[in-house]
Amino acid sequence: MQMKEAIKFALSVSNGVVLSVIEEMSDAATTFPTPNGGCHPLWVLGHLTLVEGVIPVALFAEKNAVEEWQQFFGENSEAVADARAYPPFAEVREKYLQLRERNLNILESLSEADLDKPTKAPPKGREREFATYGQSFLVLALHQTMHRGNLTDARRAAGRAVLAAQASN
Repeated sequence: MQMKEAIKFALSVSNGVVLSVIEEMSDAATTFPTPNGGCHPLWVLGHLTLVEGVIPVALFAEKNAVEEWQQFFGENSEAVADARAYPPFAEVREKYLQLRERNLNILESLSEADLDKPTKAPPKGREREFATYGQSFLVLALHQTMHRGNLTDARRAAGRAVLAAQASN
């Protein structure tokens, strides 16, 4: 398997397992995963959208298309229970889908050799992770999968049944 195909596979799998829970939790988007708070589904979706916007920044030194959402969903933001404190769920979901599609198109346009190109503007403090085009796309998939835990915990906190994948763990 070529690296590009492996990255596309990772992005597809991570997207599927995250969006399936996001969709199911759209009616309980601000359910915290623990009694002590944490990252609820709306915050996770917005955060993932913000990170999707980082790819063109890192690769091409473009502006993040959702930079104005940094205050709501950035690394140092804290999830709040009031959904009115955020852009509407449907808007965040739509923007996520748009940015993911753009990133998949960028990836599709790259050759295997392009994956080793150094990025132009990796996020400050994340230079190692976003050092090359290929690493940047892998981080996107890994980061998304990491946040799935917040979603499945929020799902359980909302009283939903255990997912089949969780039952075997």
